[in-house]
Amino acid sequence: MRRIVVCADDYALAPGVSRAIRELAAKGRLNAVSVMTIIPSFEQECAALASTSSPVPLAIGLHATLSGPFKPLAALPIKTRSGNFPPISRYLPPLGFLRIDRKAVKAEIAAQIAAFQKAFGRAPDFVDGHQHVQLMPGVRAPFMAAVAERAPKAWVRQCGAARGAARRGKARLLQLLSRGFRKEARRRGLACNPAFSGAYNFSSAEDFGALFARFLDGLPDGGLVMCHPGFVDAELAARDPLTDRRETEYAFFAGDAFPATLARAGASLA
Repeated sequence: MRRIVVCADDYALAPGVSRAIRELAAKGRLNAVSVMTIIPSFEQECAALASTSSPVPLAIGLHATLSGPFKPLAALPIKTRSGNFPPISRYLPPLGFLRIDRKAVKAEIAAQIAAFQKAFGRAPDFVDGHQHVQLMPGVRAPFMAAVAERAPKAWVRQCGAARGAARRGKARLLQLLSRGFRKEARRRGLACNPAFSGAYNFSSAEDFGALFARFLDGLPDGGLVMCHPGFVDAELAARDPLTDRRETEYAFFAGDAFPATLARAGASLA
C-alpha cells in the first residue's frame, strides 16, 4: 500500500476555501494543508484549523506567496506601482531572473514563516509556494535560505513528476524548474517530497475523478498530490481566478469516489 500526501493549497485565501478544507480535514480526506499568511484574516482561520480534529495525522505548512493581488508582509521581490505582488508571469525566466530582488525574497519568506509561527505556536511542517513561485530560478536560493534559517526541519515542495509519468504542458515546465530546485535543496540540507502530481488545466471540463486517478499513476510512496478544494464566495472571486473548479474538487474529495479511487490504486493517506 503506497502512502501518499494529499495537500490542499490556499488555506486562508477566502472563508469559503478555508471552510471547505477544514471539512475535508475533519473527514480524514486530506493529510496536509498549506496556509497563506498574507491574508488579513489568516490568524482567525488558523485558529479554526488548529482546533479541527482529523482522523489522520495532518501536516500544516506555509503556502509562501510572492504573486497575486496581495500586500507583502515585509518586502516586494519585484517592484510594482500598486505595492502588491506582481503576477507570476513576471517571475518567469529569463527576464524574471533579472528583475527579482533576492534580499527582498528572503526577507518576505522569513516574515511569512514568522507569521505562521505566531499563529500556530510552532514552525511549519513544510513550505511550498503559491503558483509554484518557489521553483523560479531567481527565487529558489533566497527562498530556501529563509527556510533553512527559520524552519530547518521543514521539507520543501519540488514539483517533478515520478519517473515514467506523462508530462504535458504545465507539468513539463514544472519538471524542468524542479531540477534546479532539488539541487538547491540538497545543497541547503532540506528535504523534498519524492514526487509531485496534481497539475492540470483548471479551465478544463474533464471529470476530476478521472484526473485524480491519473495523478496516482506511478506516484511512489511519499508522493504528493496538490489540490484546491473550496466553496466560492465574494472574497475568493475578488482574489483569485480559480473559482468553480474548487467546488468540483471539493465534491470529489468529500464523496465516496475518492476513497474508492485510492483503494483501486493501492494508495492510502500517509
